[in-house]
Amino acid sequence: MSLMASWAQKKTANWIQYVNPLIGTEKMGHTYPGATVPFGAVQLSPDTDTIPYAVNGKYNPDVYKYCAGYQYTDPTIVGFSHTHFSGTGHSDLGDFLIMPTVGNLQLNPGTAAAPETGYRSRFSHQTEVAEPNYYKVKLEDDNILAELTTTTRVGFHQYTFPKTDQAHIILDLMHGIYNYDDKNAWTYLRIENDTLVTGYRQTIGWARTRTVYFAMTFSKPFVSYGNNDFSAKQPYRGFWGRFDQRHNFPEIAGKQLRAYFNFKTEEGEAIKVKFALSPVSTANALENLRREIPNWNFNQVKQQGQDLWNMELGKVDVKLADKGDMINFYTALYHSFLSPTVYMDVNGDYKGLDQNRHQAKGFTNYTTFSLWDTYRALHPLFNIVQPKRNRDMIQSMLAHQEQSAEHMLPIWSHYANENWCMSGYHSVSVIADAAIKGNVGYDLSKALDACVQTARTNYFDALGEYRRLGYVPEDKRRGISVSTTLEFAYDDWCIAQLAKKLKRNDIYDEFIKRSANWRNVYDSSIGYMRPKLSDGSFRKEFDVLSTNNQGFIEGNAWNFSLYVPHDPKGLINAMGGNERFIPHLDSLFTMHLPDQFFEETEDITRDGIIGNYVHGNEPSHHVAYLYNFTNQPWKTQERVRMILKKQYRPAPDGLGGNDDCGQMSAWYIFSSMGFYPVTPGSDQYQLGSPAVSQATIKLENGKTFSIQAINQSEKNVYVEKVLLNGKPLNRTYLTHTDLMNGGSLVFYMSPSPVTLAKVK
Repeated sequence: MSLMASWAQKKTANWIQYVNPLIGTEKMGHTYPGATVPFGAVQLSPDTDTIPYAVNGKYNPDVYKYCAGYQYTDPTIVGFSHTHFSGTGHSDLGDFLIMPTVGNLQLNPGTAAAPETGYRSRFSHQTEVAEPNYYKVKLEDDNILAELTTTTRVGFHQYTFPKTDQAHIILDLMHGIYNYDDKNAWTYLRIENDTLVTGYRQTIGWARTRTVYFAMTFSKPFVSYGNNDFSAKQPYRGFWGRFDQRHNFPEIAGKQLRAYFNFKTEEGEAIKVKFALSPVSTANALENLRREIPNWNFNQVKQQGQDLWNMELGKVDVKLADKGDMINFYTALYHSFLSPTVYMDVNGDYKGLDQNRHQAKGFTNYTTFSLWDTYRALHPLFNIVQPKRNRDMIQSMLAHQEQSAEHMLPIWSHYANENWCMSGYHSVSVIADAAIKGNVGYDLSKALDACVQTARTNYFDALGEYRRLGYVPEDKRRGISVSTTLEFAYDDWCIAQLAKKLKRNDIYDEFIKRSANWRNVYDSSIGYMRPKLSDGSFRKEFDVLSTNNQGFIEGNAWNFSLYVPHDPKGLINAMGGNERFIPHLDSLFTMHLPDQFFEETEDITRDGIIGNYVHGNEPSHHVAYLYNFTNQPWKTQERVRMILKKQYRPAPDGLGGNDDCGQMSAWYIFSSMGFYPVTPGSDQYQLGSPAVSQATIKLENGKTFSIQAINQSEKNVYVEKVLLNGKPLNRTYLTHTDLMNGGSLVFYMSPSPVTLAKVK
């Protein structure tokens, strides 16, 4: 849908009043507060510091705080850059920082302790406003009011200056998030005329070969301009020697460029800047700019974007008694709709993984696939409230696989690059989940072939040993061999489900057998998953609580021993049945972790943990729902409501861990409504305890599914009975068909646990 078409639509309810983009900007939430539209390619947001990735050749732990470029407790703003990840535990981006200043020109950022030594400025949260698609703040050192809004591919700045003959707008091409010494491979700047500038930036950060093009235009001509090339250590030679490279140059290129544009302003005069991005060319960036914002009406663009947000947020209409919970819910829905992000120009062009220009024909191409996180709840949420987008995302994954030299589906990809981050091959989970739930708009047989090819790529992540031995040996994948085995086994089960749907029995037989490989790393003598060596023996040195080189990624044996989402009943039986499994699960929430645990994990804080249950680390996200597979499902209801209250608050530090491109938020959305996809790739959602009083999901097929909690209160966390379309639901799960057919789900809440016998 075009921006102008959405603008012409009837206005919807004001859901954005319940969104606070500042939630998660303090501590480890790693969200950004700036302006963007749903799934927008531009995330225009303030950056509060520039921390080098390494100091004296060693990793700088302080850099971890700035995955999104912004920390709520910082006193200064360095500037406003156009690309950001939301909630990640690693980073990149921070492209094309713009900062307005007045007075003597300074082309270095200065320091937080002495902002006057550079172009950064102090600011106060008292003058800071963060809304969907709108950000405003007063830059106190220079008395400039900064306002930001966006369209899908264009950032729109509005800077209100005091009266001065020394107004400057700085464009910093050196700035970036997670800055490495050599991150900038090359930058280029071309002055087209006295209001238009184009160029590009090539970086070799987390993404090894990333190029972003831009077109920038000003609402009034600049008086003069210049740059400071920090990489120039020798006199210019040859062609470049024909120009004055510092002032009024026609073009310039280098690794470390900062340019400035000078203006004269009257009191209260606003200078506006439109800044468009493209993955392909400056010509496409200019076309994006002219097509998406053909005028200079800042307030109209802001309103159009906010109308888009209201339309998306209104897909789930909820009622909660507490306003803080309403803010939690709609901010979580907002964070769920930030990524993946659009990665193509208005004409359909995008750069592929092969670094060539491609056309997205019949689908919107997306990037930013944090799949180790988002396969669990975010993509299943999309199958309900964003099915068309999820189909396009899968089309994007299949295009990635075609362009990949390894012929693999994405693992963690962005901007025409594969980062190879985290473990497993969870694209197959996203594809199988959509297929099993009937959300198909692509060639299923081709998709299955892509899944199989990915799962047979022997040189990826010890897959050869996994296929040969039935597990990943610790001596081949040191430190995360067990969790990798468990994730492979789950993904293999997903491939088997897709093969079964397509009646590809040979593929089904191969992968359903592989899906049982979790049993090969379960040590029944101690009741935990345990690293195994190539010779078939379990590793002797082993600590079930430690996260340091024990065979698990972002977790320990205690919590990862519960990760068999495709066979929870098999896991329970292997661990000794309900009598042994339930106490083990109980202990996860009640035990006390030693200080060593926190010292080993930089992304974990004590306020993000309940016992040994680490909500900020995604492998635990399904765990509270495992009681549903025992004879004590009421404990799922109790745990879920506790987690909702303890891990989510309407405050800057209100997230108990990285939001991880919306996964933490998607968990909140599902759990608040009373169900959760424990096993993506199946059609089932396990029931929990709804926190909402009412909810209505508006489906793309035109139907609605309503949820109601009778006798809802903070004390009434247990479910006495459930009615689906007026009939008793005598099972602990809901199916996707139940949802898509529309209808109603009614929970009757109680202050005391209800046994299975009573429910039936």
